Amino acid sequence: MLPGKASLSEIFTLLVDPAAPLAFRGYDGSGIDRGGAVGTVEVRTPRALRFLATAPGQLGLARAYVAGDLEVHGDLHATLLALLEGRRTRTAWRELGSCVRPWMLRRPAPPPEELVPGWRRGPGAHSKVRDARAIAHHYDLSNRFYELLLGGSMVYSCAVFPSPRASLQEAQAEKLDLVCRKLGLEAGQRLLDIGAGWGGLVRHAAEHYGVRATGVTLSAAQADWATEKIAAAGLAGRAEVRRLDYRDVPEEGFDAVASVGAMEHIGTAQLGAHFSAVTRLLRPEGRMLNHAITRTHSAQRNRPGPFIDRYVFPDGELQAPGAVVAAMHDHGLEVRHEENLREHYALTLREWGANLERGWEAAVEEVGPRRARVWRLYLALSRIGFETNRIQVHQTLGVRTTATGASGLPPRPSWPLVKAR
Repeated sequence: MLPGKASLSEIFTLLVDPAAPLAFRGYDGSGIDRGGAVGTVEVRTPRALRFLATAPGQLGLARAYVAGDLEVHGDLHATLLALLEGRRTRTAWRELGSCVRPWMLRRPAPPPEELVPGWRRGPGAHSKVRDARAIAHHYDLSNRFYELLLGGSMVYSCAVFPSPRASLQEAQAEKLDLVCRKLGLEAGQRLLDIGAGWGGLVRHAAEHYGVRATGVTLSAAQADWATEKIAAAGLAGRAEVRRLDYRDVPEEGFDAVASVGAMEHIGTAQLGAHFSAVTRLLRPEGRMLNHAITRTHSAQRNRPGPFIDRYVFPDGELQAPGAVVAAMHDHGLEVRHEENLREHYALTLREWGANLERGWEAAVEEVGPRRARVWRLYLALSRIGFETNRIQVHQTLGVRTTATGASGLPPRPSWPLVKAR
C-alpha cells in the first residue's frame, strides 16, 4: 500500500519494531496479532492520530489515552516499556512523514483535565499562595481515592522493602522507621515533618520513639484526615498535623526535621532559602533528613515533562542529587550520609498500580474515568522512569553543627540498615 494510504497497522510498524512483543488494532479494521504479546495497543478514533501528530511524545500519548481515544489492553506498564524499547529509528520517522495527512495536523482540544487554571497563567511560581493552590490540585483530589491507591499505610512516598516478599504495608513501615533511625530520634525530642501528608511519619515517630511530632501540610484534606487518625490512635498531645506553610512555622529549636517527598514542590530557585529555613528551625546538632525524587544528571532540565506538569504535579521540579547536596552544604547543613532508593520506588509504584487496578471501579466512581486514567498512566510511566534510571530518589542526612563544628553524630552511621524484628 502507498505511504499516503497506509493502514494504521502499517503506520504502527513504522513507529515500533516488529520484534516488540505488542499487538495492535486500528479503527480502520487493520491489526497485528502476536503470540506472547504483553499488550495490545488500540487506536480507537481518528482524533487519537490528531493528538499524537500534533503533540508527539508523552503529551500526545497522554491526551489520547486520557480521552479514551487510545486504549491499552493488557498490562499498561509492560506495554509502555515495550513501546519505549521498541521505538524505531529516525529513518522510520522520515518514512512516517509521507503518511501524515493534513487533517491529522489539526490540533484537537485537550481533555478538560489538562486545562490550565487561571492561577498558573501569571508569574509567582512557588509563592505561598501559588504553592497552596498547586498542592490542593494534587492532594485534595479525594482522600478516599488515595486510600484506594496507597493502601492502609496512607504514605505517599517511596517505601523501603526489607525483603523481596515484604508487603507494601511492611515496606512503608520500614521507610518511616528508617527515617526515624537516621534522625536518631529519642523520647522527649521534638520532630518537625515538612510536607507531612496524611500524618504517617508523625504518628510513627510519636508512637514508637516517644517524640513530640509536628507535621505541616498545605492540603486541607490531608490535615483533616491526619488529625482524625491521630486522635483515633490516642496520640493527641504527642502528635499533630497543621495546615500551614513550613515557612510560617513559629517554633524553633527542633531536634530533627524530616522532609519526605516535599522538596519536589519547592522549586530549584528556592532551594537555598528552603535549607536556610530548615537550619533556622533546628537546634545546634539537630538533624535534617531530606527524601526527594531527583534527576539523574545535572544537565537535565529541572521541570518535569508536560504530562506530569499539566495533569499531575503543577509547578513540580526535580534537581540532580549534587544540586541538593550543594544547597544543603551552602545553607547551614553539613551532609553526613546519602543513599539512592531508586529500585525501591519502582517496587512501590508496582504496588500502587496493583492497588489501583484492584479498586478500579471505586476509583472511577470517586474521581471520574479520565482522572483515573491519568493516574493509571502516571504510575506506569513513573515506574518505568525509576526502573530505567531516568529518575531517582535520594535520602540525604544533614546536621546543623555548632559554632565550633560539633555535629553530635558518631563518626560513622550507627543506625541499623534494617529494623530489628
